[in-house]
Amino acid sequence: MFFNKYNARQIAARALITFAAGALPMSVLADEVTLKSADGTVNLVGEFVDFVDDNYVIRTGLGDLRIAANRVRCEGDACPVFDTATADIQIAGSDTVGLGMMPLLISGYASHLNAEASVIATETRGQILANLVGDGGFGDEIGSYLVTSTSSGDAFSTLLDGTAQIGMSSRRIRPAEARALRDNGAGNMVSAKQEHVIAVDSLVVITHPENPIKELSLEQLRGIYSGAITNWSEVGGGDAEIKLITRVDGSGTRAVFESRIFGEIEPSLVSTAAVVEGNNEMAAMVNEDPFALGYVGYAFQRGAKALSVVNECGISVTPDAFSAKTEEYALQRRLYLYNRSDAIDASTQDFVDYTVSKDADGVIAKAGFIDLGISRREQALDGARARALLDPNVDAYEGGVMREMLSEMVDYDRLSTTFRFATGSSRLDERGLLDMARLADFLEAQPEGTKVRFVGFTDGVGAFDSNRTLSESRANQVMAELAAFAGDRVANLEMGVSGFGEIAPSACNINENGRTINRRVEVWIEAARG
Repeated sequence: MFFNKYNARQIAARALITFAAGALPMSVLADEVTLKSADGTVNLVGEFVDFVDDNYVIRTGLGDLRIAANRVRCEGDACPVFDTATADIQIAGSDTVGLGMMPLLISGYASHLNAEASVIATETRGQILANLVGDGGFGDEIGSYLVTSTSSGDAFSTLLDGTAQIGMSSRRIRPAEARALRDNGAGNMVSAKQEHVIAVDSLVVITHPENPIKELSLEQLRGIYSGAITNWSEVGGGDAEIKLITRVDGSGTRAVFESRIFGEIEPSLVSTAAVVEGNNEMAAMVNEDPFALGYVGYAFQRGAKALSVVNECGISVTPDAFSAKTEEYALQRRLYLYNRSDAIDASTQDFVDYTVSKDADGVIAKAGFIDLGISRREQALDGARARALLDPNVDAYEGGVMREMLSEMVDYDRLSTTFRFATGSSRLDERGLLDMARLADFLEAQPEGTKVRFVGFTDGVGAFDSNRTLSESRANQVMAELAAFAGDRVANLEMGVSGFGEIAPSACNINENGRTINRRVEVWIEAARG
């Protein structure tokens, strides 16, 4: 993450520094400034001395302190003023992407160019300015980037008014936003050239570490956030009022959370919920109150207790990287960058291309998010999927297909790469081409003769046999598209297909979101067991 994590001893020391740094004469110094971090972990008051090598130097009761400018913003008349108006590239939108990922992405991009990035927090809350200098910091300036982190809605309003070249969003663009930009000459915002999935993320429901509750169902969360449930005792906890926290209206995090919790029902959020602007503020409030409940992106838990989520079918899922990459966790989302088609120069395009490349995976993971790199997981006989396939309470015909799948899957590991389709369609969704390219690279590195299987599934709508036929057709399509995309690079592999229709659902088929998750083609690879 952008801001370092601290252990208990460091927290205590930081509190002492904050107290001592504030122990200045009662009269306010003319050159007095306050240095604050976005997450509230740093709050220093002192006399401004200098700004050197991207560090603030302030004089306090403990002597002169040097604080990295990328960790804090400076408040006070004596603070240095940075020229943000002339930044080459303006990036605006989601604080999840902007605060949690963008500083490291820019630094990673600088390393990719053999450049050095100087990153400072400006006097504006949630804003950073980065300058890239070539030849490891000894050459010419390559470019400057101003990142303003607010909400996903601002990604599209700033693209619309032309004040940003790149929009950051923790939700997909809405149809009305895409139409407004199209009518403004920005192009097709959902085309592969303008909509870029850079990572996946799990929304984590959090409580205070001392709260005894370990999991909540989607139904319980819906009751809590609508005001029908107000006391922890109603969900198995102690007798105490639930201190509910949510995000500001317009936040992409809030939009995704409410969409997953309320589904197609219009959200009726309880009016007594506390409203915060960002993930860091949410985590801080939860950590301060034993009876608080909130939700944050995966990278922003900051010591709060993460709860497992029980879906409508009674399946409890704990967010992890594999379930997020397969997009089978109930509260997962994609993180996006958007650009206009009529206002993207070569430098901006090069940066966007880097963010979706394999070169950025390590940086994204370091930031605490979940990159799009391919993971591999054993399909064990004692796993939840295998146990479900042994369900004795199904009819003989369906049970036969389930046993067929079980006998096949034990010889294969599953890759996190999972292709999905619109309802009744054979068209891959917007992440498909990106996943296809990564899968081709992954499979090219496998030993000659490795067995790879494309395994299709459908939702539960329609006749059982028809669904099985459709699932096999989709698996064939994905295999054919990979062969056409990769050519001779995968010619030495043994590839085949299977289709199992509606069995082994990854989500409940009771709403469109669950059905979308179930319409998929998985990629299995020959198990490498010693």
